[in-house]
Amino acid sequence: MENQLKQNWDKILEHMHITFSISDVSFRTFIQVLSVYSVQDDVLTILIDNTSIGDSKEFIEKRYSVFLSVSIEEVIGIHFDIQFISLSEIKDMPKKSKEELSPSKKKKHTIINPYYTFDTFIVGDNNDFAQAASLKVAEDPGESINPLYIYGGAGLGKTHLMHAIANYIMEHDSSKRVVYVTSETFTNEIVEALRGSKNGSSKSLKEFREKYRENVDVLLIDDIQFIIGKDSTQSEFFFTFSDLTDSKKQVIISSDKHPSNMTTLDERFRSRFEMGITVDIKPPTYETRMAILRSKVDKEHIHIEDSVLDYIADNITSNIRELQGAINQVISFAKLCEKEATMELAMQALSDKINPDMKKPITIDYILEIVADHFNITINDILSKKRNNAIAYPRHICMYLCRELTGTSLSEIGSKIGARDHSTVIHSLDFIEDRIKISDPETIQNLDVLKKKIDPQQ
Repeated sequence: MENQLKQNWDKILEHMHITFSISDVSFRTFIQVLSVYSVQDDVLTILIDNTSIGDSKEFIEKRYSVFLSVSIEEVIGIHFDIQFISLSEIKDMPKKSKEELSPSKKKKHTIINPYYTFDTFIVGDNNDFAQAASLKVAEDPGESINPLYIYGGAGLGKTHLMHAIANYIMEHDSSKRVVYVTSETFTNEIVEALRGSKNGSSKSLKEFREKYRENVDVLLIDDIQFIIGKDSTQSEFFFTFSDLTDSKKQVIISSDKHPSNMTTLDERFRSRFEMGITVDIKPPTYETRMAILRSKVDKEHIHIEDSVLDYIADNITSNIRELQGAINQVISFAKLCEKEATMELAMQALSDKINPDMKKPITIDYILEIVADHFNITINDILSKKRNNAIAYPRHICMYLCRELTGTSLSEIGSKIGARDHSTVIHSLDFIEDRIKISDPETIQNLDVLKKKIDPQQ
């Protein structure tokens, strides 16, 4: 599979160049620096040679990952979940981390970002307790705090802390079996195991339980809210959770909300989650935002005036991911223009992000971007054929908002969101409208928050 990708790589990139009308300058700058780094199961890791363009990983991931995934599928007929790693990250890794990342030695289903460590996590008033609790768990897994429950909004650093815990444990005690998994992957594996069990194969469920109970010392599950409400998945998770904590094996969970705010959460989960410590990560303070920006500038070994950093920190306040994306955009823009990162250049580079007088056009593409970020999934997930609730529910929401906020025809919405027909869109609209009629609190809250994110001026 990896050889097939490498053999067709130039063809894939050229297909992407032509099909998605990428300009020649952008193609040479951001696309031709991409290559195949590794393939593990259905996860493809793309290497970005950022020697000449600086740290543009987040920009490339946001702008081109969907185009790349579609092009790969169209050229060789295989769908991959895509992740990126930059050449500078690999150079900064200790030798041991590089070996762990290679496909031949990387543990199956343990996809840990080597850059997400405690050293690269900026601590501020908004996250100091969460960082301290995470470090304590990493130093003494299964003993002092179990489970650790981290919650907060999208882009605030929950995943960074979880990966930092995993990296610390693997570095200091290689005998520990660490498994990090998203709720989507965990749900899919439970569904497959239960399906195999119903078809007369007791082996499927047994293998699942061995993997997540007997062969694990530390289990990290990201975005647990997507599991809650699915009876069979929830039940299997409960027994896995209980088995691990009773055996003094460490469990770390992240979510977008406190257990008490999950209206569909079974009481047995709430009491178990609160056995350990629940910590939250709040939006970063001004001081933390400036520290994050200064850290990035220092890492890139470039000079940017504090007034420019202050401009970014003052205008991008709620999301660390957006903050990092903004400074990356300024740095990349300055390098491409071969100019200093002055205030004038920063304002030009960030005109699409920071311009209070300009109302951003509400398009299907824009709604896709906001919905994907809100649910902490990728645009590619929404466009895919995946039907598990962690993806299907955001897709229903997305189609509903596209219809309500853009007035676009059903056929065009279906065409833009995974080449679906208008009857599929109607089904999604009916599904969300039914949830509204019964006053489903989760759906009403999601719609309210998303509408404000999409159009803050409404």
